[in-house]
This record gives sequence, C-alpha cells and structure tokens, in this order.
Amino acid sequence: MFDIALYEPEIAPNTGNIMRLVRNNGCRLHLIEPLGFDLQEKKLRRAGLDYMDFGHISVHANYGDFLAAVAGNRLFACTTKGSQLHHKVAYQAGDVLLFGPETRGLPPSVLDSIEPAQRIRVPMQAESRSLNLANAVAIISYEAWRQQDFIGGQ
Repeated sequence: MFDIALYEPEIAPNTGNIMRLVRNNGCRLHLIEPLGFDLQEKKLRRAGLDYMDFGHISVHANYGDFLAAVAGNRLFACTTKGSQLHHKVAYQAGDVLLFGPETRGLPPSVLDSIEPAQRIRVPMQAESRSLNLANAVAIISYEAWRQQDFIGGQ
C-alpha cells in the first residue's frame, strides 16, 4: 500500500478525518512534528472516531527522522506548486505522499529536495488557491489505490 505523510499538520479535525481515511484505504499515516494540536484533542478524536488505530500511525520528531523511516521509498510532494498532475503518475506500492501544513504548505527547503517530476498537484480552477488538506489526501490516495486496482478493498 501507500504511506501518507503530514508535515507539521495544524488542524485537528483535518488530521482526524485523514486518520479515518487511511484506516479505510489501507494506507499508513506519518505525522511529522511539531503538530498544531495534541493527539488526544477532542476534535481529533471526534473526527477520527474509532479509527484512531495507532498501529497504522507513526509520529516523527522531525523531518529527518521521517525521511529515515521511509528511506528507499519514492517520495512525492503534494503541493499546489507541483509540476505534474496527480493522475499522470504511475504509482507503486510503497510510495510516500507528503502533504504540507494547512496554512502554508510544504516549505521551500522540503520542496527543493524533491525532484520536480515528483512534485504533484490536483487540478483546480485558475482562481482557486488550494483544497482542504483532507480532501487533497483523499483525491490523491484514492487515485494511487485505483491504479493498484483497489487491492485489499471490497
């Protein structure tokens, strides 16, 4: 399956929704600190409901620790600054989809370390700024899973 990584997520309900999402699509979730909330926060628990299965969730103290944990896997930066549309990528099991914080996206230091061909984006109307983080994760992760013929799904 795939790995979803949230770089310094800020909004508890978004992360809770993504926890629920990955529990349903079989992805693993990586949270890269610092987080903008406590993992026990009520809004996070409400959004995640009974999907807060920490067996599928890893918390990393920083970006370097995260990179060490996913070493050897292809890393895709999911960003409005991406040069490639998300559905044009041929995803492989083990790929990592990295998303930035809600208010500012991935920092230049992270984006610059990822090959332009692996900076992907969801198409939007020209006057739009960005999608909600949980929606973007859903769109891209389900496209990747679709390409794997929804293996493990029913």
